[in-house]
Amino acid sequence: MKDFNYIIIGGGCAGLSLAYELEINNKLENKSLAIIEPRTNYIRDKTWSFWRIRPHNFEDCVIKSWDNFSVHITDKTNYINCVKTPYQSIDSGLFYNKIIKKLKRNKKISFLKTIENLNVGDAIIFNSLANIKSGKNNLWQHFGGIEIETDKKIFDKEIMNLMDFDCDQKDSVHFFYTLPYSENRALVESTWISNMQDDSEKNYQDQLINYIEKKLKIKNYKIMYKEQGKIPLFYPEIVKKKNEIFIGTAGGMTRLSTGYTFLNIQDHSKYICKNIEKINKIKNFEIQKKYKYLDKIFLKVLTKHPGRMPEIFYNMFTVNNEKVVRFLSNKSNIIDDISIILKMPKTIFIKEII
Repeated sequence: MKDFNYIIIGGGCAGLSLAYELEINNKLENKSLAIIEPRTNYIRDKTWSFWRIRPHNFEDCVIKSWDNFSVHITDKTNYINCVKTPYQSIDSGLFYNKIIKKLKRNKKISFLKTIENLNVGDAIIFNSLANIKSGKNNLWQHFGGIEIETDKKIFDKEIMNLMDFDCDQKDSVHFFYTLPYSENRALVESTWISNMQDDSEKNYQDQLINYIEKKLKIKNYKIMYKEQGKIPLFYPEIVKKKNEIFIGTAGGMTRLSTGYTFLNIQDHSKYICKNIEKINKIKNFEIQKKYKYLDKIFLKVLTKHPGRMPEIFYNMFTVNNEKVVRFLSNKSNIIDDISIILKMPKTIFIKEII
């Protein structure tokens, strides 16, 4: 049996972020770490996007930052400035390459495909594998995206479209998302919030082609990259063990009303790094309870009134932009929260509170 001080299960965003945070802060100088990950080759497979409300370790992995974004519903568009908290997108390929290159310099860090033959009883385990027991009524944010390149300059690279709800909703919540990396290159995604029971929602390719060719009116383009995924908008089951700490989505780091996870992972990694010597004696790192409570109400309304959601999202972004960004990024104060709540349709929200 091999012995390690620390074991990270899952070498994805959460596992690698934690390993990198420990390594750059010299927490692994006299410790051994095993990262359990079945894949042998890391390639670009995801795009992580968020408002930059605080510094992070991966500025050099950012594909593009935008100081402006828009939210569109039928016959109405809201243009919003976010220069103080630019919206950023990270290329997972650059992220993986940066971290793995750094970690492989440390001979006490091992990448293994399985946890078999490891002495797990004496190690501190950080587990990023979510124990998801999905019921038919659980909500997911699921999506498919393609990065396209056009032969002409078409896109305004200074503004990204956060949500375009002017599309078929199918009794769920559906929007398109466009990130223009340059004047002739952009990532376009079809995003749904639903229980995933309608298989036609998952036909992302046809949805994207239809949106690009009919809505964006782009006929000549090449598909450079594809991605697809789903984010649970419910908390996974956590079975507490003495020497095991859950991280990433498995550790409750996904904001349920938005699906945003990346910066929460970074905050959690910093918290673990700071307290690594006493990790079994400190309280768990969590998203604040007020956000969990507000998200629970929000998702109840979304489930019962999906047709109202485009207008609700649109109205949310008519609040002062900095307040909205802070609220969506878990950094709001009570005044910010009240400003957001006052923009919600009171009758249907009050029914879910009572």
